[in-house]
Amino acid sequence: MIEALGYGFIQNAIWAGLLAAIGCGIIGSYVVVKKLASISGGIAHASFGGIGLGYLLGINPVLGALAFSLLAAASMGTLTRRSRISEDTIIGMLWALGMALGIIFIGLTPGYAPDLFSYLFGNILTVPSSDLVLMLVLDALIIGVVWFFYKEFLGVSFDEEFCRVSGMPTGLLYVIMLGLIALTVVMLIRVVGIILVIALLTIPAAVARRFTDSLLKMMGLSIGFGVVFCLGGLWLSYILDFASGATIILFSVAVFLAVLAFKGKKKQEPASDKTGCINHE
Repeated sequence: MIEALGYGFIQNAIWAGLLAAIGCGIIGSYVVVKKLASISGGIAHASFGGIGLGYLLGINPVLGALAFSLLAAASMGTLTRRSRISEDTIIGMLWALGMALGIIFIGLTPGYAPDLFSYLFGNILTVPSSDLVLMLVLDALIIGVVWFFYKEFLGVSFDEEFCRVSGMPTGLLYVIMLGLIALTVVMLIRVVGIILVIALLTIPAAVARRFTDSLLKMMGLSIGFGVVFCLGGLWLSYILDFASGATIILFSVAVFLAVLAFKGKKKQEPASDKTGCINHE
């Protein structure tokens, strides 16, 4: 493996794993504590429409996925709050709509769609330098928004009803949070693929939650576990000659089960950071 570090695609894969771990560590913590795994999966699968549109228009499919995932996040966040349709119904509808549009767009694309499987199932070894730059920008944006809205997100995550009564724009904050999930999904697509995104978005945070009651510490630990999962899975895929994306997820699940067995009883929700919410008047 040491000699393989001299190859450019291995170096890109390592950087992709590190950058992906930052996004999934921070946003994955919100996904776990606010129980947003289902809607995150809907956003991830809806982004496939953007992949297909990218192929059809001849642009980077990741940019198409970015646009579709943000649109799906805004739609889900708005419809679940303003309509009488159940959240599960909206998620399922937009999930299927994105996948259907992706299939149609790819079918309309002349010739063969290269690297399509890498977007569906992930291939961290094929991440180009241009995507690394995009991942770096998305990480910076995620960190900036979370830093600015940290206390507001904290309140919405643990006591949204109280924050709403206090006058906070909880609906807008919820949509912003879903938008950050969309950005994270785009980063993870090239690492583990659309099909497996939800696993890497939740498992590092779920493991971190076993070790701390602080949301901020949970984010830090989640980033660390994300790095271990990505790099450890990459190493195992190299040794065993397995698909990189699937190996990363299998390694993550194995560590989670090991932690679950040794830590015993599930920790309660983070409490030490429950500082409530701020009423901006």
